[in-house]
Amino acid sequence: MLLAGEDWRRFFDAFEREAWRFEAQPTYTMPNEQENVARFLRGEDKPADHNARWHERVRGYVESGKRIGRVRIVQQSLTDYQRYQFAWGIPGNIAAGEDIRILDVTETDFRLPIPGQDWWMFDDVRIAHLNFRPDGTQINRESYEGDLGPYRAWQHTALEHAVHFEEYVKGLDA
Repeated sequence: MLLAGEDWRRFFDAFEREAWRFEAQPTYTMPNEQENVARFLRGEDKPADHNARWHERVRGYVESGKRIGRVRIVQQSLTDYQRYQFAWGIPGNIAAGEDIRILDVTETDFRLPIPGQDWWMFDDVRIAHLNFRPDGTQINRESYEGDLGPYRAWQHTALEHAVHFEEYVKGLDA
């Protein structure tokens, strides 16, 4: 089932304990972010209200006892979009209460058994696929009705090999 607009919002907000995302795309070409990505690339200051609506939602989830997190796949050198997220996006998301970890696959000696598909898992019982074109433009979101076992295993593997964002960026400055 495709999830758009209010259907997506209701599907997302129905989680009771945890919402967790696997982010695999090197670039996301989201129309509502393009102006801010361009500002970042020009070296401008981040707007004070950057991502404020998401931060408000995350704080609300956390204050009600829910957890929200993600693992983001990266490979060096970071894309312009990843640099934008690292500087402008992720720190504010973490301050709002999101647990964000980075899985750098640049020097991985083995093939991680994780697909390149983006997805959200809610309460270990519901999956939503996020489908993208190669340029990072989102095609759609859809609920997944199949076996959840592989997703739980992929989440475990991603969390096992990822590091907290703050730890990862310290290594970039070294």
